[in-house]
This record gives sequence, structure tokens and C-alpha cells, in this order.
Amino acid sequence: MSKINDFRKLHSGDEPFILGNVWDAKSAQLAEKAGFKAVGISGHAIAENLGYKDGENMSFEELLFVVNRVIKSVSIPVSVDIDGGYGRSLGKVNEHIGQLLKMGAAGINIEDSVVKEGKRSLVETEKFTKIVRGIRSFLSEQKFAFFVNIRTDTYVTKHLQPLQETLKRVKTYEEAGADGIFVPLLSDDKEIKMVIKSTKLPLNVYLQPETPSYSQLKQLGVKRISSGAAVHAQSYGKANELYISLITDKRFGKLFN
Repeated sequence: MSKINDFRKLHSGDEPFILGNVWDAKSAQLAEKAGFKAVGISGHAIAENLGYKDGENMSFEELLFVVNRVIKSVSIPVSVDIDGGYGRSLGKVNEHIGQLLKMGAAGINIEDSVVKEGKRSLVETEKFTKIVRGIRSFLSEQKFAFFVNIRTDTYVTKHLQPLQETLKRVKTYEEAGADGIFVPLLSDDKEIKMVIKSTKLPLNVYLQPETPSYSQLKQLGVKRISSGAAVHAQSYGKANELYISLITDKRFGKLFN
């Protein structure tokens, strides 16, 4: 319970906190050693690690195995990306959240989109809002302050009016009981400011090359910063470089530099 409260407090500081996005026990340990106050398990990174494409292609049991190892490997709060909940019914989503609670997770990311035949599409606002409201009701019954971060994929799915749709959904999700809001690919400082002004919920910004600097995000009022699968991608990019060097050049020095 203390980790859940610690995680919640991180969202109300004077400065945005950077979430260490990880994909296994070792990466989580490295993040903790570096000084991160909390880590978030990247669903995308785990999927790729296990040979799947992102979008609930792995089983929830496979995700749980990784989550369990991460939680047992660090002393800081752990948040878990559960994509769309690994179930289209509220009962199944809450069952999965209950399993994460028992493992000691501090919070989740859950998104308002689903992937079908490789294409991501938004779930109807009313339909997803019922899920959010049902999650909050379940957590209230369990008397847990579990942090529910809602990811809205208005920009990811290239909605015709992404900002307007984001503002509408954020308001609805806040009223339904969300604890935080996450808008991937939102990077324009004016739009970030508009989203922040529209809600009392802490905003999570996802890092991209064009994302404003840390000091700018602080001035705008951003409370949480995450990097998704970026560190994972960089690490495997380096591994790819070493493998190619080893098999092509037949020289071994790069392995130890």
C-alpha cells in the first residue's frame, strides 16, 4: 500500500517526474540504480522481447510473468502497461487488475484503443468511459488507491481533430474516475498547455525528438514524463550493431569497448 501512495505522490510534485520505462527485471534494476523513483513496464517493449507485435498479441499470463519478476527485483513503485486491458469486458479487465494488485503493482496504463488485424482504432468514448468508471468502482470496493493512468490515442490513431477529441475524452475520463491522463504524440507546447488547463488530472507526456525540454514541460505544468519503448529500442539497436560487426568483420574488439 505504501508504494501505491508513494507513486501517487510523485504526480503532485512541483516538478515533473520521469518514469523509468523498463521491460524486464534487469532494466528495472538499472533504472532504480540510476535514481528513478518509479518504473513503468512498457507493454510494447515486453511484446517485442517475447517476439510479438504490440497490441495484446502476447497472453496476459506472459505479461504477468514479467511483471512479477520486475516487482520482486526492485524496491520502487511499478506501474504496468496493460494495453486495452487484455479483455473487452469490464469483468475481465478488473480480474486482471486484481491480479496486478496482488502482485504489488502501484498503478496501470490502460488505453482507449484496440488493435485489430494490425490497425489501431479508438474505442467509442461512452464504451470506454464505462470501463474507466467500472475500474474505479472496483478499486473503491477493494479500498485501494491504485493509480489509473488513462492513455487516449487520439493522436496515435490520427483522429481528424485530435486536440478537440482529446479535450472531450479527458473531461469524460476525469469525471469517470481516472487519476491521470496520457496523450502519446502530443508534443506541441500550445496544445499541451490547452490539455493541462482543461483538467485537474496530471498529464503524462511521451518523449519524442520534438518534445519540449524538461524546463519547458515544467513551466507548462506537465507532471509525468515517459519514454515508452525508446530505451529498449536503443539497447537492441546497439546489440544489432555488435552482431553485424561480429559476423561481418570477424573482429572482436567492439564487444569489449
